[in-house]
Amino acid sequence: MKVTDYFEQAQGETLVSFEILPPLKGGSMQAIFDVLDPLMEFKPPFIDVTYHREEFIYQKKDSGYYEKVAIRKRPGTVGICAALMHRYGVDAVPHLICGGFTREDTENALIDLNFLNINNVLAIRGDARKFDGQFVPEEGGHHFALDLVKQIKNMNRGAYLDTTIEDGEKTNFCIGIAGYPEKHFESPNANEDLRYLKMKVDAGADYIVTQMFFDNRKYFDFVDKCRKMDIHVPIVPGLKPITRTHQISGLPRIFHIELPDTLINELSKAGSTKAVREIGVEWCIQQSKELKAAGAPCLHYYTMGESDTTKRIVESIY
Repeated sequence: MKVTDYFEQAQGETLVSFEILPPLKGGSMQAIFDVLDPLMEFKPPFIDVTYHREEFIYQKKDSGYYEKVAIRKRPGTVGICAALMHRYGVDAVPHLICGGFTREDTENALIDLNFLNINNVLAIRGDARKFDGQFVPEEGGHHFALDLVKQIKNMNRGAYLDTTIEDGEKTNFCIGIAGYPEKHFESPNANEDLRYLKMKVDAGADYIVTQMFFDNRKYFDFVDKCRKMDIHVPIVPGLKPITRTHQISGLPRIFHIELPDTLINELSKAGSTKAVREIGVEWCIQQSKELKAAGAPCLHYYTMGESDTTKRIVESIY
């Protein structure tokens, strides 16, 4: 079933969903099950599975020179989605990215997903590779998430890259996209960021999932600005608790977000990692309660490979 169908069936009730990381290459699906098993009591209708583009490493050769080699550290997204649907009977939402894929690669991946009856996807550009100064698309690939949305929408109409295909199978993908309450760090300003967001919705995106944030006012303002821009698709808040001391500086640096002064003041008084975790969990609980009371369509939790804190938070809300 489509993600947006779940929102409609909920009739204003706030759903819950989770996002997981694929295991590192060589890892086991059991690691995924260990994260999700304790969370399935909350009956999430869908689970997101992230994807990361290839990275470059330098391997030393016998000659003494170094060779630049591309590796994918977390492969297996499509297989993980199929396994989740089989084990839990939930819909899986694979993330599709522009980086590292040609348009034909993307089309083939969408065909595989369609054959597996996986009909929800989150279309995002993805991050630049480590050591690249800016995002570099694959030759023959998409530079922007907008173009990825258009390709998926074309397949929903039965239009494939091979224009000689007549009466092609019409796919039925529900398309999610990313939104940034504090704007994407590459956008020159918030208005330009919203303009591109609207272009993706106009191109066929069905719902928006936000980057994590720690100040609910930024989410509410973001939703208000979207509605004024005639963006009326569901907007799902993405949430993550601070659980470790290094995240106080790491999360703002990596995800280009701000932490509220009140939260920083509380965290500055924490004398241990345990105390930081307790403050972070309680903050996220209060965020979640306010968002649920305000009628958010779904609370989407970034698990980051662990479930204990997420379970504590969701238990306090549902």
